[in-house]
Amino acid sequence: MPQPHLLAQLPESFVADLGLTLDEARRLMAATFDARPPKHPLSKAKRAAVEQAYDSARLELVERVENERDRFVKYLFRSPDGALSEAVRIPLEKPGRFSVCLSSQVGCAMQCEFCATGRLGLTRNLETWEMVSAFLQVRDEAPGRVVGAVFQGQGEPLQNYDAVIRAAQVLSHPCGGRISGRSITLSTVGLAPQIRRFAAERHPYRLIISLTSAIEERRRRLLPVAGRVSLEELSRAVHEYAAVAKHGRLTLAMVLMAGVNTDAAEVAEIQRLFGDLDLRINLIDVNDARPGGFERASDAERKAFMNALQVLQAPIVRRYSGGVEKHAACGMLAAERLGS
Repeated sequence: MPQPHLLAQLPESFVADLGLTLDEARRLMAATFDARPPKHPLSKAKRAAVEQAYDSARLELVERVENERDRFVKYLFRSPDGALSEAVRIPLEKPGRFSVCLSSQVGCAMQCEFCATGRLGLTRNLETWEMVSAFLQVRDEAPGRVVGAVFQGQGEPLQNYDAVIRAAQVLSHPCGGRISGRSITLSTVGLAPQIRRFAAERHPYRLIISLTSAIEERRRRLLPVAGRVSLEELSRAVHEYAAVAKHGRLTLAMVLMAGVNTDAAEVAEIQRLFGDLDLRINLIDVNDARPGGFERASDAERKAFMNALQVLQAPIVRRYSGGVEKHAACGMLAAERLGS
């Protein structure tokens, strides 16, 4: 059985496994996560017990791509088994504040037509410690304060549910990543059973539903795996989540593609399925570098779609995709290394 990892533990684990007091366990966790840990949080004997019981390796940084224009920084990491995964440091509106976009899987099984990661296929789930390690390495070199985390990189977070929730718990712990639960977001293409589980467990984290299309046949074509869940079932699961969520508005995300999902029929179906909820709409331009791939909507097409969405009486945010000129959307750094 593989040795458990230090970065995946909460204080209760140290109490149970090593017989530490709760105060010692909290100091151990804080020291593990602090960029400048205290020299001696534990006695020499107890430090030796920790080293024997837990692995403390970090991911290897393979590549860093920084975009001077938009200040997005994208990272490619290698795990001990050679698996490649990505993370992104995202600048927020307030100067000196950042969020970290984290991957949850090596590749992805969702096969979304427009997504570079989907074309890689799924290799395996990331372990909790790998997600936490990526966060810490991005955080530790940020020129300011990291105040948020979003599981929206490679992979479908809710398909790796237990490990992602564990990572969120570690990142939100006051002795861990110290990120407010309200500032941690899980993005999903719409796995209804897991959305219902998430709602039932009453986690403090937010969900983003990556809808992309509210038209059944179109969604099945663009999101072939997620599209196996009907939009009616997805709507019911989302309503269950919205009924217990304590975060205000529900965010629906749309990856806009020219001539594909910007028509009036999309607006009508979004209104029918979700119009009774307090919504926020995120619009993201597609980033498909393939020859003959999906193209971005023109300014006029996007503006017309945004105007049509006004019927929802919801905030509409055009999300920026960082590092576009470097072809650094999710999965692209890994795909280049793998020759895909």
